[in-house]
Amino acid sequence: MSRTGRVVAIDGTVVSPDRAVVSVFDRGFLYGDAVFEVFRTYGGAPFALDEHLARLRSSAERVFIPLPVDETTLRREVEAALAAAGNDESYIRVIVTRGTGPLSLDPATAGSPLRVVIVDPVAPPPREAYVHGVALASVRARRAVDDTAAAGAKVSNYLASLLALREAKARGAAEALVVDSAGHVVEGATSNVFVVAGGRVATPPPSAGILVGITRAHVLLAAAGLGISTDERTVPLGELYASDEVFITSSIRELLPVVRVDDRTIGGGVPGPVSRALHRRFRDDVGMVGRPMPYD
Repeated sequence: MSRTGRVVAIDGTVVSPDRAVVSVFDRGFLYGDAVFEVFRTYGGAPFALDEHLARLRSSAERVFIPLPVDETTLRREVEAALAAAGNDESYIRVIVTRGTGPLSLDPATAGSPLRVVIVDPVAPPPREAYVHGVALASVRARRAVDDTAAAGAKVSNYLASLLALREAKARGAAEALVVDSAGHVVEGATSNVFVVAGGRVATPPPSAGILVGITRAHVLLAAAGLGISTDERTVPLGELYASDEVFITSSIRELLPVVRVDDRTIGGGVPGPVSRALHRRFRDDVGMVGRPMPYD
């Protein structure tokens, strides 16, 4: 297959995007009955692939979708799709659906799980977002897996987060900040959230109902490497308003500074030194030593 920048692998077969076809009876399409992972490459190699595939398996177990192949096979399929795409750096999405079946909510009626790997050129936020920071808008939202046995699973049913993000964008923000009924910060609609106060870094714990991000984990490691104290604890929205710095993390954004939340300016209204230092250490840790930062 010629290198096109975007390719898809369905059940291990690499095809061009125009030939990537999934049945309308697939439960991922009908009900969002699927799990997925998103990650990127550095130097052409997928970052933290083993961690992402382990989380994919964990998500699948939480919603009782049996993975159709082992992680070694999934790893080979990801690498084959990356080679076919031929990008300098790539965005990768791995999806496993429960499969096709009759029009019934009963998961027992599903056929064999379907797996899809999508590869695109990576498209991080623009430089200006890192130079000037972005805004968040707090939104009360209840996600599909909240307060269920599947809490923490990365499922394809993103309707609540989609609507939260739509509301945030209408309010001039780049991301929705999900707040629970007690007024505690949970996470972004598509990111994890960190606050900095007095030189200490805090982020909501897994028990808050967050998706435990891979980038989040590596930022905590970067903080440890820099000798910065960290806490995984409940963060009230009011504390976030009064913090020195706020930033969000995700696989594609890496670490993105936040300068406004709702109508409150955070710190001095510009990206702060702790978030800058953590981003540079994260970049160094993933093998980008000496490379320009997104805000350079």
